[in-house]
Amino acid sequence: MVNLKIFSVAEYVEHLNDALFAYDAVVEGEIAEYKINQGKWIFFKLKDEGAVLECFSTVYKLKIPLEDGMRVRLYGRPGIYAKSGKFSMTVDWVEPAGEGALKRAYELLKQELAKEGLFAPERKRTLPEFPRRIGLVASRESAAYGDFVKVLRERFGGIEIYFHHTQVQGNDAVKSVVDAFSYFTEHQKKLSLDLLVLIRGGGSWEDLAAFNSREVAYAVFGAPVPVVCGVGHEQDETIADFVADVRASTPSNAAELIVPHRADVAERIAARARTMDTALSAALADAAAGVDARVAELDGMMHERSHRFHTLEQRLLFRLRFFSERIIMHQSNTDGFTRLIKSFSPMAVLERGYAIVRKNRTIIKSVRDVKPRDRIEMRLKDGEISAEVV
Repeated sequence: MVNLKIFSVAEYVEHLNDALFAYDAVVEGEIAEYKINQGKWIFFKLKDEGAVLECFSTVYKLKIPLEDGMRVRLYGRPGIYAKSGKFSMTVDWVEPAGEGALKRAYELLKQELAKEGLFAPERKRTLPEFPRRIGLVASRESAAYGDFVKVLRERFGGIEIYFHHTQVQGNDAVKSVVDAFSYFTEHQKKLSLDLLVLIRGGGSWEDLAAFNSREVAYAVFGAPVPVVCGVGHEQDETIADFVADVRASTPSNAAELIVPHRADVAERIAARARTMDTALSAALADAAAGVDARVAELDGMMHERSHRFHTLEQRLLFRLRFFSERIIMHQSNTDGFTRLIKSFSPMAVLERGYAIVRKNRTIIKSVRDVKPRDRIEMRLKDGEISAEVV
């Protein structure tokens, strides 16, 4: 007998997995017996006319809703599960295959997000009337980008555009769009954007798949400023459109919704100026009529009161003459009292040659209040003299 290596069962299963299933695979088929255990483990079968493949994954890896009968492409690694000996495929990623599957996945996700409140009208934010800074998420190679910028510049000038290039279709599109929104969210404090714009030209269901993903829906929902979404043609309706605060039918329409045309703004200003001019003229006319009526009323009142004022004036003049005579008399008496008071003033006495003598700031009234060698101060009419008693 040829010498063959003896494996344990576990070693042999591991050997088979390493030898036969070393590489990831992509398999397309129809989902059957789809179920979720404990809210996180996903089990289903992938089948076609000739075979059935057991599949396993988790809710964290599969980002789109699935159901029986949906045709999909699975990305993962096949292998033998050691504990059961069953052959199955561990799925890392799944995408709908064919337009029918894409539409069904679209409907299922739309229903889920609607229940979560992402489409609720009350959470929609209003666009600023005259935005100054906008963030633009688009592909620089796309016609949508050129159309949007052209229409925006033609309609209104002076707007700063912060552009973030993204992939808009293919396997990397979802991550690329989500990364763009993450960038603008993280730098909002620095950029001070007024709104974000997500645009892409038209295409098939496969082309627009990224805009019907849960990840992009959450990115739009979590944006710090209002979002305008202009994806596809007018008849296209993506999940991103429903989540956005404002849906535009095309990229060019997105520019039209964001800013008014400068000619329309000029006309609005002119119309408001005409309205204000008319209102001002009417207000001035009303004011003039009111002033005329008030002046006439005041003229009558002034004529009536003029007579009363004349009578009061005569009475006041009489009383003023009486009080003037009394004031003159009292003034004469006051002058006499003033002169008398001044004659008793110490300063008046000093004017006549007398002096005020102090010792330690106390007025001396008798010779007994001092003794030899005391220092005294004498206040005269024009100054002070210091002396010593001898």
